[in-house]
Amino acid sequence: MARRSDTPRRLSAPATRPPLEREFSAGGLVYRRRGVCSVVLAARRHAHTGALVWTIPKGHVEAGESTEAAAVREVREETGIEAEIEASLGETRYFYVWEDVRIRKTVHFFLMRATGGDPGERDDEMEDVQWFALERALKRAAYRGEREVLGRAAELLR
Repeated sequence: MARRSDTPRRLSAPATRPPLEREFSAGGLVYRRRGVCSVVLAARRHAHTGALVWTIPKGHVEAGESTEAAAVREVREETGIEAEIEASLGETRYFYVWEDVRIRKTVHFFLMRATGGDPGERDDEMEDVQWFALERALKRAAYRGEREVLGRAAELLR
């Protein structure tokens, strides 16, 4: 049996980590009531796997722009839908690596009521945009943090 040593292990070289950058985004979970409550999810291809992933529309907050304005703009650009903010759904935070840079991303989400627009008038960033019953959206959303946002929205929409 190997004996554990109280002597600290010495490394030949310090561990290196990729540089860290911070990124801030905002997005909106858009809903409508037509009998049932439904919400919009947008789909794009995953950069590494090519799989279609369903997400809540979101994007970068531009210089001088509020998170609210960025959320409304991103929803319109990515889905073609016009919407008004009704409430905050809080933030999600996560890390990812892109081109050897670690990114710490913070996304502020808002609950938004659809007021008009046409999914056919979205930009090319999203491959598809669909309305889902809230319960089905909870199952389709690709990322845990966004499923948590959907859960918070479900509480407000009851």
